[in-house]
Amino acid sequence: MGIKSDKWIRRMVEQHGMIEPFAPGQVRFSGQNKVISYGTSSYGYDVRCSDEFKIFTNINSVIVDPKDFDSNSFVEVKSDVCIIPPNSFALSRTVEFFRIPREVLTICLGKSTYARCGIIVNVTPLEPEWEGHVTLEFSNTSPLPAKIYAHEGVAQMLFFSGDEVCETSYRDRGGKYQGQTGVTLPKA
Repeated sequence: MGIKSDKWIRRMVEQHGMIEPFAPGQVRFSGQNKVISYGTSSYGYDVRCSDEFKIFTNINSVIVDPKDFDSNSFVEVKSDVCIIPPNSFALSRTVEFFRIPREVLTICLGKSTYARCGIIVNVTPLEPEWEGHVTLEFSNTSPLPAKIYAHEGVAQMLFFSGDEVCETSYRDRGGKYQGQTGVTLPKA
């Protein structure tokens, strides 16, 4: 299994629309403003989060249950920044829409800029032939409120090619998160 390069990423975008919208290089400025970088890197793609956030809260004293998820567990915020309370959690989604090739598994890792502030980004692997906006999970492990910037880089996607094409892809088995748009909550 090998990791895919910047040339491969650009080719897959051009030939198969693997990432939309797409930045072929690293973007560090938006107009005159410096941003947390996003776009194509040597062996990955740095994604941005949208301005849609679901911030988890305990004001309604509900239990978080993945089999019976209660929307009273969070507050919805649409903003260019998201303030995550200390030791709390928020969901967002990528600006980018992904179409993962059948022979590829994609892994997401947080960016060091956020990791050094105690912000952990968690995303499960993007399986072969999965497509959609990626739901991003942000955990604020610090004892202080933490800020996430919408439309700026938050995590890096790494693309790995399998030794052979899988027998059954995510699309083949009708995965429950196929084609998701917006911030997608747990499905039982």
